[in-house]
Amino acid sequence: MNKLSIVFTFVVLSLISCQNNNKTQDHKKEDKLNVLAQDVKDEFIRSWEGYKKYAWGHDVLLPLSKSHQDWYEESLHISPIDAYSTMKVMGLDAYAKEVERYVTDSIFWDKDLFVKTFEVNIRILGGMLAMYEYTGDQKILDKTEDFGKRMLKAFDSPTGIPYYFFNLKTGEVKGEKVNVAEAASYMFEMGILSYYTKNPIYYQTAKKANMAVWERVSQINLVGENINVETGEWLNNSSHICAGIDSYYEYLAKSYLLFNDKELQPIWEKSLEAVNTYLVDESDTSLWYQRVDMNTGLKKTNRMYPDNPTIIEGGIVTLYDAFWPAVLTLAGDMERAEKNQTTWDWLWNRYGLEPMIYDYDKAIPTYPVYDLNPEIIESAYYLYHYTGKEKYYQMVEQYWSDIKKYCKTDVAFSSVEDVRTMKKKDYMPTFFFAETMKYLYLTFTHADGTFNLDDYIINTEAHPFKKASFDKEKAKKRLGLN
Repeated sequence: MNKLSIVFTFVVLSLISCQNNNKTQDHKKEDKLNVLAQDVKDEFIRSWEGYKKYAWGHDVLLPLSKSHQDWYEESLHISPIDAYSTMKVMGLDAYAKEVERYVTDSIFWDKDLFVKTFEVNIRILGGMLAMYEYTGDQKILDKTEDFGKRMLKAFDSPTGIPYYFFNLKTGEVKGEKVNVAEAASYMFEMGILSYYTKNPIYYQTAKKANMAVWERVSQINLVGENINVETGEWLNNSSHICAGIDSYYEYLAKSYLLFNDKELQPIWEKSLEAVNTYLVDESDTSLWYQRVDMNTGLKKTNRMYPDNPTIIEGGIVTLYDAFWPAVLTLAGDMERAEKNQTTWDWLWNRYGLEPMIYDYDKAIPTYPVYDLNPEIIESAYYLYHYTGKEKYYQMVEQYWSDIKKYCKTDVAFSSVEDVRTMKKKDYMPTFFFAETMKYLYLTFTHADGTFNLDDYIINTEAHPFKKASFDKEKAKKRLGLN
């Protein structure tokens, strides 16, 4: 054999070897993904069975005392409604069918309860709408609209911004002071309700609240944190993307993307520009979103508000803020999305879980609770989908490992009272079913293509809605768009 033949043979064998190695590595990765996905599903089932055993008929499971808790004097059945869409995503149809029967046969809204408008919108209205989208069951839509009609009463204020509480039975309202997320995070769910009922009143009511906030933004297009629904006056001038404002921005983007309401596009674009102009606090190694004065754009310094004993500082962030990289990916701002996610990932790994509130200027947690929150997982999932970079999958794998290590109990999962000690807290929020477990599962099943994020818009409680379900031309009439 001549030298040329020897070289050729060596190259061919090397290529075959590399291909075989790549196939082996791909199979190993696929096997690992399957194991992780099944692990998440198994833990969801175990936790759901724990809920059924110790908390069925109630809002939340208390996993340490093996008991239950309701948000109000009576249960609103929030865990089953929140968990439903995750069951469908995981293919747990028998469990989902059980919840469907429970909703149609056993849940009624004629309760003399004052409920929080924002919380029931994203959980109950959003969860019920997702249930209708999966089933097409008219009885579920009727029950959903019954809830939506009752919720309309909350918006009967001089500004159109909803009150903090409304009574499901009487329609009475109370709580004239709300934060901006509570003021204007309704267009998504109420728009979907309008689409399915062909009644624009729901979307138009929600949009009126949004426009009332937008009419009151500062000259540099920033919102404050708290507003009076009766006078429209700002109650403080702190502007941020943290809990209290977060979903206001999220729903501007997602409502525009789902319904193609042209009036929302410039509001979203101007808002995003203002956020990126004034709130970004960037160094070579980190990117945080700070708190600023809504009128000047200057970073907040230590200040004690007269009506609130809390000291507000510009360097205070909440783990809820970790949703922002996901929103930035929808806006196509990948550079900021990736750097902000890297910053949050650093904080997670510093403790093993995220503290609820963190002062990045002082590098200390000011409220060290971890409540099984999903936001950092959500953003890693979005970035994994949109960039294909393996590091985001690896982040999620680490988050899942740490959650199992520090939060797992003998019947489910618990919040953690202090991430510095990992002492458990006897509470499992409903969003653990709705969001945390769903985003874990979607990351680990991403490669199989059964759920393609490109086809969905997901509400802030992680209830997914197919874009194809909402015809843009029909939406114009059903939502009352210009």
